[in-house]
Amino acid sequence: MNTASDCEVQLGLGTLALSCFQLPKGNGGFDSGRDLPGTSKARHVFPEDRKTRTSSGCETWQRPLEGLYLGRDHMAFPPGAAVLRAPDAGSGMGSAGLARLHGLFAAYKPPGLKWKHLRDTVELQLLKGLNAGKPPAPEQRVRFLLGPVEGSEEKELTLTATTVPSLINHPLVRGPAFTSLKVGVGHRLDAQASGVLVLGVGHGRRLLTDMYNAHLTKDYTVRGLLGKATDDFCEDGRLVEKTTFDHVTREKLDRILALIQGSHQKALVMYSNLDLQTQEAYEMAVSGVIRPMNKSPMLITGIRCLQFAPPEFLLEVQCMHETQKQLRRLVHEIGLELKSSAVCTQVRRTRDGFFTLDDALLRTQWDLHSIQDAIQAAVPRVAAELEKSLRPGLATQPLPGPGRSWDSERPSPALGPDSHVGH
Repeated sequence: MNTASDCEVQLGLGTLALSCFQLPKGNGGFDSGRDLPGTSKARHVFPEDRKTRTSSGCETWQRPLEGLYLGRDHMAFPPGAAVLRAPDAGSGMGSAGLARLHGLFAAYKPPGLKWKHLRDTVELQLLKGLNAGKPPAPEQRVRFLLGPVEGSEEKELTLTATTVPSLINHPLVRGPAFTSLKVGVGHRLDAQASGVLVLGVGHGRRLLTDMYNAHLTKDYTVRGLLGKATDDFCEDGRLVEKTTFDHVTREKLDRILALIQGSHQKALVMYSNLDLQTQEAYEMAVSGVIRPMNKSPMLITGIRCLQFAPPEFLLEVQCMHETQKQLRRLVHEIGLELKSSAVCTQVRRTRDGFFTLDDALLRTQWDLHSIQDAIQAAVPRVAAELEKSLRPGLATQPLPGPGRSWDSERPSPALGPDSHVGH
């Protein structure tokens, strides 16, 4: 392909010479030619035009200037004349960055922040990062500019083919390339709770459904305060009563926790629909992969006291299908079983399935590159864990209908899971 300087239309006093890139064998006359970007087709044919070859090897057509119509936005080209076009612009850095965003990652939700606000903030930061990439080079279009011949003493004009950028796809003309991004949220946390919150971007939202169907357990640290009770089981709720707690000991608390764990483990076997007399049930119980087949009340698979310093105590709870309100009610009912009262001062999720606090991105890390790295690092682990956890038939279980949240707000008693159907 010749360069732009080889495609030149020279307008003399008596002839018009057109030098073109590739010229097939023809009748030597002008025809409709090729479309020029931004112009309409040429309209005139002159059979009397004659073809010559220049010293540089480029063929030209010449004819008397009279009768040649050069209307506005029109230009006559020889048959087969090629038009100079710039290479197609690439998709840019934004599309490449978007391809690495499909998957799951975990963020740390601080207390006092709603999960919707966190999701919207992450989406805004991702769009900002995708649109911050260097835009592709603009497409080049050919335009013929009329001007005098340099160094010529006679009044000669020349039409020179010049490439100019097309601004139709410029970001300042069409706006940002990415205006929306689909981000989904897994097991949610209410405004007062904190901890690990799993999000899915793009096709990764489907994996959130797989996590739901796998009935994975989650770990929480729950902090309680003995000696008072409130209407919403939180420390800052409306005070209902005050009680003494001098009689409460670590041994009494551990005994209550063991009773809670035993009752919930029996319920877990019941909701899993397993025949306890089979080898399959025995192997699943040994490996710890017993899961309920459908929705069930909150099920606690493990609970223990990490710290006991009256009036404060700290519990570690491993559970599924829970809500944070249920965990606060659990603290309240533990206080009642201890012949006292208690309120919950903190609920913090430390693990959600296969995502832990070490995987959760802090607020300063909610940017495009950090989220891309987190998603790519989690891909093999997510695939392996979901394949191990999902059993035949679970993937087809129906999800909560539109408008229904992952979490329910109905309470559950401390010693039994039978009064609530959670998420």
